[in-house]
Amino acid sequence: MLSITPLPALRDNYIWAIASGSEIVAVDPGQAGPVQHWLRAGNRSLAAILVTHHHPDHVGGVAELATTWDAPVYGPAHETIPHRDVALSAGDTCLLGKNFPVFQVLDIPGHTAGHIAYYCPGYLFCGDTLFSAGCGKLFEGTAAELYTSLGKLARLPGSTRVYPAHEYTVSNLRFARHVLPQEPALEENLASALKIRENRQPTLPTTIAREKCINLFLRPGDAAVKAAVEAMTGQKMETEAAVFAVLREWKDRF
Repeated sequence: MLSITPLPALRDNYIWAIASGSEIVAVDPGQAGPVQHWLRAGNRSLAAILVTHHHPDHVGGVAELATTWDAPVYGPAHETIPHRDVALSAGDTCLLGKNFPVFQVLDIPGHTAGHIAYYCPGYLFCGDTLFSAGCGKLFEGTAAELYTSLGKLARLPGSTRVYPAHEYTVSNLRFARHVLPQEPALEENLASALKIRENRQPTLPTTIAREKCINLFLRPGDAAVKAAVEAMTGQKMETEAAVFAVLREWKDRF
């Protein structure tokens, strides 16, 4: 089992540090400082940097880390990533050395046009595409693209541990409870998440199985979700993709 540590950064980001012995791989380092401190405090070294997309809160620390540690940078082929050494697209594999697993690259556009994820059996690093109880905003892609991307992630094994890049669980569950106020699981999960955050602990990682229960963006075919969207819009939804698109807009206004 991988040793993975969340390094809080900026306002609500997590930089995921994947450790193997004294070497680590940093995922989406929006700041260099938290990584540098953690490396030096534990006498560790940086083996590589994985980037899911180009937003500044995911790449802000890449230049300093890459030059300080002479670490290769892996990132999406269809976006501009600072210091990128290896450009990755769907179907590629990410070889980080003998001490780390081989990651498969998934194309998951929607939040940005070239967003990718890193997956190996049991683990998913998905940047800003899938959050616990939520999904990313549409900055460059379309609702149809994000709907397809989330469907791709939802088909991964239920036991897959999911490592999103932001601590948004409480706000996402508040929205889900607003949409489906009669669903006990949402209230229970919100109460649990609030308690975790009161103790200054991360609510992540989550799992695919858990998200298929509490994440309404993975449930556009659910009769209750469809009914809530139709009641809000006063319109009949013909497809799951249409339900998803309205749900995403609703969350933006919430």
